Amino acid sequence: MKLKHNINPVLLQFINFIILVYSIVTYIPWYIFSGSRQAIAKAKQVKAKPVNNKPGAAYRSVNSLHCLASVLYPGCDTLDKVFKYAKTKFKDKKLLGTREILKEEDEIQPSGKVFKKVILGKYTWLSYEDVYIKAVNFGKGLAVLGQQPKTNIAIFCETRAEWMIAAQACFMCNYQLVTLYATLGGPAIVHGLNETEVTTIITSKELMQTKLKEIVSQVPLLRHIITVDGKPITWAEFPKGVIVHTMASVQAMGAKADIGNKQQARPVPSDIAVIMYTSGSTGVPKGVMISHCNIIAGITGMAERIPSLGEKDIYIGYLPLAHVLELSAELVCLSHGCRIGYSSPQTLADQSTKIKKGSKGDVTTLKPTLMAAVPEIMDRIYKNVMNKVNEMTSFQRNLFILAYNYKMEQISKGYTTPLCDSLIFRKVRMLLGGKIRILLCGGAPLSAATQRFMNICFCCPVGQGYGLTESAGAGTIMEVWDYTTGRVGAPLVCCEIKLMNWEEGGYYNTDKPYPRGEILIGGQNVTLGYYKNEVRTRKDFTVDENGQRWLHTGDIGEFQEDGCLKIIDRKKDLVKLQAGEYVSLGKVEAALKTLPLVDNICVYA
Repeated sequence: MKLKHNINPVLLQFINFIILVYSIVTYIPWYIFSGSRQAIAKAKQVKAKPVNNKPGAAYRSVNSLHCLASVLYPGCDTLDKVFKYAKTKFKDKKLLGTREILKEEDEIQPSGKVFKKVILGKYTWLSYEDVYIKAVNFGKGLAVLGQQPKTNIAIFCETRAEWMIAAQACFMCNYQLVTLYATLGGPAIVHGLNETEVTTIITSKELMQTKLKEIVSQVPLLRHIITVDGKPITWAEFPKGVIVHTMASVQAMGAKADIGNKQQARPVPSDIAVIMYTSGSTGVPKGVMISHCNIIAGITGMAERIPSLGEKDIYIGYLPLAHVLELSAELVCLSHGCRIGYSSPQTLADQSTKIKKGSKGDVTTLKPTLMAAVPEIMDRIYKNVMNKVNEMTSFQRNLFILAYNYKMEQISKGYTTPLCDSLIFRKVRMLLGGKIRILLCGGAPLSAATQRFMNICFCCPVGQGYGLTESAGAGTIMEVWDYTTGRVGAPLVCCEIKLMNWEEGGYYNTDKPYPRGEILIGGQNVTLGYYKNEVRTRKDFTVDENGQRWLHTGDIGEFQEDGCLKIIDRKKDLVKLQAGEYVSLGKVEAALKTLPLVDNICVYA
């Protein structure tokens, strides 16, 4: 994984001698003053253990061997209670931030295409108190429109502050929030809306004009469309009986509503909070029913893996909130007093497609300390930086490669490299604002080369994790002092993981040196199953003799000697060739995706 250079061998020997002298001279002060000694010790510790000595026993985090964690704060067993607790504790602190659009203009490309470019201003912030009041009023306004507790309401919207406000309103009033990706195609959207029988959908002007307009006539029960960003342009073909509202007008209704002595129906932990539709990569999307206690258990486990999480942290939200990774990450931040600044893939960096040349992207303005990313985004950053390195002069390129290889060696030993970080990698680090202290990665396997690149160039740990929508996003996350690659960490404190034999693939939990098998996740974060799909629910979820609920993931893993999990295969990912050999398509894709000529790839057989 080291980068190749073309330095004269004699000169290289001299440089290596200088590096050796520098390492010896700086080691003693580093050893005395750096906190890395503790990190090295922690990295070597056992992180999870089996609960007994039987083959196939469940592994638990060493921090929850005797009892799995299920709540963040005592007595806060539903999402509305968690937000109320956070609002009381962090009342006037900033919570949700959005950049104002100063100017929009069309830019004609050499090809003749017209791209919309924006110049954005500073972030404007809503406090915890502001968000709470807006959510309360929106919830009351929905009740005025006829929304009843324990009934479904859909949100089909880009990631933005209004999405989180609408979600909190639904959690407070016990409305079941149906989430749909903004990138879903028409048939998938129609399927989700009709299956859940929603009468109200929350959306944006753009999605209403581009996606909903074409399919709204195929959703016969729809009565209300609420746009989060002002009144849309009316169109003549609008179906009769469907009324369009703005979010502000619904909040105004709620503020005026007199509920009198009417007791509001608050949720209980077992009530459904979200029906989250998957992307539908293997057929029509499935709606996963996630309860309040599922989400709270999940974010409890995730929060435990982020040290010193609190009011000083700033999180940048740009991944789809309809995805469990982003929703969980933002709920973790909201419950710990962090700020959440909103962005989009088109405005994230200075070089992003919608940012006008010379103006600042969102990361440069916000300077986040926490960020979640999927491997595809990290792979893009990796390729863009390496392309820039290849365009450097011979001296600059060789200097970068020497620093890169030197830091790779130091990281593998658990050491830090403050001089390289400040002199060589500072400019690369500024691509993400310069303040990132933890990068969270999930959603798909991350290649070892990309993970190590992010560690080195962005000077921060990459917390690769593993979880599914069906486990409320929770499963495992690497600890921040664990700089190994190719693993996803130990089980979170909210769940336990065991490996079940898969005879067809030749994986057994009695294998040596490491037990292997299909990954089963158990704990309070394991969801209720699939909406109106009892057959698939019975197939993927089981309950053991102790009443513990287990999710059969279909992924193949192995537990290493320190209790960390490594994903080594997937049942559906294997293709049997004519000679009887099994090939993992995911591994082939991961290897080919890092090539500079490959933008994206799909391998099939």
